[in-house]
Amino acid sequence: MRVLVLSDTHGLLRPEVLTLAAEADALLHAGDVGKPEVLGALRAATSGPAYAVRGNVDRTPPLSALPETLLVELEGVWVYLLHDLHDLDLQPEEAGIQVVISGHTHAPRLEQRGGVTFLNPGSVGPRRFRLPVACAWLYLEGGGVRVEPVTLLS
Repeated sequence: MRVLVLSDTHGLLRPEVLTLAAEADALLHAGDVGKPEVLGALRAATSGPAYAVRGNVDRTPPLSALPETLLVELEGVWVYLLHDLHDLDLQPEEAGIQVVISGHTHAPRLEQRGGVTFLNPGSVGPRRFRLPVACAWLYLEGGGVRVEPVTLLS
């Protein structure tokens, strides 16, 4: 399974992101969607399920109705999705979670801790400071996890 992982669109939907979404089996958005139309277009472009959590800028309906956290099982892998990693309210390794996805910082980051993959895909929205515009592919197969970072603008 090939999962497109995004965060921090802040109301900007780049054409390259829509192209990637069309290639995805599923899509995960770690918050700060910014505009409902962005989420609608992503859901329409993706052939599989699209999940999103609420970020700190998603304050008005319908985005304010998005959950703060989400636990999903994809291809036998438990994935925990939230916007700000500082709000992590559980021990993923104890809960059987294999992947924790967050956003908020706009800085891509991939780390392994205690058998858990922690992924911040970066931001595909407006460029912030000198950070890249980035997202990631999450490959799930046979209970295994592999991450491929994608830089759209360095």
